[in-house]
Amino acid sequence: MLPRCEASVCHVLMLVLCLSAAEDFDWTKNNHGAFYYGTFPAGFSWGAGSSAYQTEGAWDKDGKGLSIWDVFSHKKGKILLNETGDSSCEGYYKIKDDVSLIKELKLNHYRFSISWPRLIPTGIKSDHINEKGIQYYDQLIDHLLENKITPIVTLYHWDLPQVLQEKYGGWQNISMVNHFNEFANLCFERFGNRIKYWITFNNPWSVAVEGYETGEHAPGLKLRGMGAYRAAHNIIKAHAKVWHTYDTQWRGKQKGMVGISLSGDWGEPVDISNQKDIEAAERYVQFYLGWFATPIFHGDYPQVMKDFVGRKSAQQGLGTSRLPTFSPQEKSYIKGTCDFLGIGHFTTRYITQKNNPSDRSSSSYFTDRDLAELVDPRWPDPGSEWLYSVPWGFRRLLNFVKTQYGNPMIYVTENGVSEKMSCTELCDEWRIQYFKEYINEMLKAIKDGVNVKGYTAWSLLDKFEWDEGYSERFGLYYVDFRNRNKPRYPKASVQFYKRVIASNGFPNQREVENWRRKAVETCSSSNQLLAAEEQRSTAANILRLIHDPLTSHMEMVTEIVVPTVCTLSILLSAIFLMFLLRRRN
Repeated sequence: MLPRCEASVCHVLMLVLCLSAAEDFDWTKNNHGAFYYGTFPAGFSWGAGSSAYQTEGAWDKDGKGLSIWDVFSHKKGKILLNETGDSSCEGYYKIKDDVSLIKELKLNHYRFSISWPRLIPTGIKSDHINEKGIQYYDQLIDHLLENKITPIVTLYHWDLPQVLQEKYGGWQNISMVNHFNEFANLCFERFGNRIKYWITFNNPWSVAVEGYETGEHAPGLKLRGMGAYRAAHNIIKAHAKVWHTYDTQWRGKQKGMVGISLSGDWGEPVDISNQKDIEAAERYVQFYLGWFATPIFHGDYPQVMKDFVGRKSAQQGLGTSRLPTFSPQEKSYIKGTCDFLGIGHFTTRYITQKNNPSDRSSSSYFTDRDLAELVDPRWPDPGSEWLYSVPWGFRRLLNFVKTQYGNPMIYVTENGVSEKMSCTELCDEWRIQYFKEYINEMLKAIKDGVNVKGYTAWSLLDKFEWDEGYSERFGLYYVDFRNRNKPRYPKASVQFYKRVIASNGFPNQREVENWRRKAVETCSSSNQLLAAEEQRSTAANILRLIHDPLTSHMEMVTEIVVPTVCTLSILLSAIFLMFLLRRRN
């Protein structure tokens, strides 16, 4: 089991289900505990994902330009322990190794992103195109296709070229629309003969809110009350322009599709008898997913966003709303620019009405919503402070998308769970449980009539987790970041996910339980391999430090003591698991 803090001793009232807006899905009869045994439709696509800055490394190699994350992560105090993505998983040098892992999992698709500054160092196409960057992605795409793995490519996964941030203010500036379109057009030109699935933006909510409102992410700006809305406005316009570029110039020849990947937590009312809580829960989802999805599918922002931000802006004495407006021409241009919708989903919140002040000094995206987010302390929380396992919220969100947006084609582009511990346990039974339950809720949603075509486990590898550095691990494969070769080790969840894929779902209870047992058996031997490797690494470090008398005591502690403790923990875990399995048998 994953070490964690004990659940809160405070007793909470039982929180009950609410009715959803989806008329054809009877939420009142939805039993959270009922597992559904069945299979997915024929042709359902299984995959895993990554992103360029989080995995590639080689941050300043072969002509790559600086991204806003290169600059942000090198500023002291911005990232936990001042870690960076400079080398990360060294994916830039390990194409064949990583594709072999994908092939081993028998995945149908692999989702990755293209680094804009690796292709266009300044972000401005007329300045310079870096052919070595083109070659890298050519090799990756070709190697995937040689192994019958479909590439799904994200054009923007947060790594804006730093020059565009310095010169124009990044996504605050409308000029980004044309620069992004030129970058996308280059990708269509060079790679489009082999790529059939393009994603313009990954989770633009985080780009806007965490990049330009809270400053937690690059570029680290705190433009409260305005920055997030301006960034989102330009991102939506950029997405639409790229969709139209593909539609008019490339679709006829390349026969591909262009979508966007939007993240959304589900919001559930605390009290279903309280109309204000019900409205607050829907407002939560509309301010999150609907902020981007509603313009793309319907041509304009959700009415509730226009009402709330407009009213608060007026109360603050502003002449116009802090939420920008689309012209009639822009509305028609943006509407319908989505061949498929990517959904990234991880967790759920309970929502209640909360009136926030509307004075100008405290205005922000968060206070505009007039709500409070709550969690049930009984929900499992494997590590990330924001990520609680609430599988039933996934089915509800998928049904919401079906009802609100005309049942679009959906690809789940991110879904997974992290752990947060100094010594990673390869026998990740909590991740097996998370995948089992969330994938099952997706299967129930497909039974409800939701048009889900594929699922992407997040993520293939442990990697750089933005402001959390390497403290959180989402990977199916463990990456030993202390070793300069960055070796990968399969966690138990690899074997479990592999069996879900092979069976295209969950055939029966006995078989699914057997998968879990066999996955744990397999990982105990992997633990031993990792422990042996760490012993070798520790010995090498000791020899290195003996020959370096200037090494500080603190380095001795981090380089020797911590790996040794981890090694002992892994060995003890493996022995204990083997003992348990023998007793069961």
